[in-house]
Parts: sequence; structure tokens; C-alpha cells
Amino acid sequence: MHAVIEHRGQRWSVELDRPLNITLPLRRNSSNRRAYFLPPSQIAPVRTQGFLGSIAEGGTVNCDQIVLSPHGNGTHTECLRHVADVPLWIGDAPRSFLVLGQLLTVQPTAEATITAVQLAAIGQVEGVSAAILRTLPNDPAKAERDWSGANPPYLTEEAAQLLVERGIEHLLVDLPSIDPESDGGALRAHRAFWDAAGASRLHATITELCYIPDAIADGFYLVQLGILPLESDASPSHVVLYPARHL
Repeated sequence: MHAVIEHRGQRWSVELDRPLNITLPLRRNSSNRRAYFLPPSQIAPVRTQGFLGSIAEGGTVNCDQIVLSPHGNGTHTECLRHVADVPLWIGDAPRSFLVLGQLLTVQPTAEATITAVQLAAIGQVEGVSAAILRTLPNDPAKAERDWSGANPPYLTEEAAQLLVERGIEHLLVDLPSIDPESDGGALRAHRAFWDAAGASRLHATITELCYIPDAIADGFYLVQLGILPLESDASPSHVVLYPARHL
């Protein structure tokens, strides 16, 4: 199924029959600890007096209780509330859950940074409001990695500011954070992307811990950003890309 959409005066052909999932699953029998030494998620049958939520164990239905820390357990989406005490919940942040995005593969520098120069190609086409960054190396083991204590690559403050200047409202990365693992709470890239001091970008989001297989080519996509309407700074997210072509 193909669709032709008009967005900000531009026409795009979108392959709706080619959904490309870039989400890390929350598995039932896995630690699902991905970053910051946060507790692993837990998915288990509800057990109360008189009720068992497991058919395999004799219950009449399956009914699970799920405990998780979005920032450390899998693909998640954050809003400004992550770094600022503002009256905003993640479910209220995005203006739209379908946005036009650009995927770019980046090799971090020797200093493990992603710089503004490396992101120069982002946002050159009118209407692109999401940047999806795939870092190298991109071996399949990345999808199972626990980044805790690994000091993974991160964006410089200037790189985040460039994305703002290019009209990017939604940033998606395959890293646990766009800032250094340990920076004393500075979070310069987060604060620059959200304009934390001015609180002017209430609708901007950052999605971290994606996994983008090599089979997904750099280029343009319609991004479906699925998040829960939680009263929290972040939510587990389900991100799907649909190939898009500028007409």
C-alpha cells in the first residue's frame, strides 16, 4: 500500500506496506538492563489472594504486572520534563505522532562525539522534523548491549543546537543518551535541544536506545512514534519507519 502525502508544500510517496521497526523489545525472560545500572524490567503474572494471572499455571486468563525504568530498559521517548521542572507529561509533548524524518549513519569521532559537522546533511529538505541517527559500529550485538559503565558516544552541544536550527523537533538515536554517561548533571545536549532555560520547545522529544539494522538505508522516512500517555517525563516507545520518497 502506497500513499501520497502533502506536507509543508511538498509531496511525498510513502510505502505504508513496508513498516521498519527500530524498537528494542522488552523481553519477558531477559534482564532488559540497557543503561545507567538501572534495575531491569520485570514482566510476571499478577498473583493476589484468589487470583493467578497465568493460564500455564492454572489461571483462567493471562494478566501481567510490568515494572520498568524507561530510561534504562529499552527504547524510550523523553520530553523537556526530563531536565526541567515544567508542567508537561510525555504523552502531551508531541504535536503529531506521524512526522517526516531523515536517517543518517554517523561514525563517532576518536573522542566518542557526534559533531555538528557530521550532522550537516540533516534538515536540508523542507518539512523534515525528525532526525534518526545510526552510529557505527552497528553490529547486531548492539541490540543486546548493556551500556552501563561503557561511556558510549554522545552529541556535542553544538550538534544539538544545529538540529534545533534545522527545525528538528524529534531526535532519535541508537545510544542510551545524547549526553555523556557521566557529566556531573550538565546534560548540555539535552538542554540545548530542548532550550531548557527558555522552555520554548515543549513539543520536542528525544528517543534513545533504538536499534536500526544495516538493512535500513539512510534516507527519508515517515516516522510513527508510539508512546504511552503516562504522567511521566518518559515512556517506553514503539518506533516504526515507512520509506518515503520526495516527489
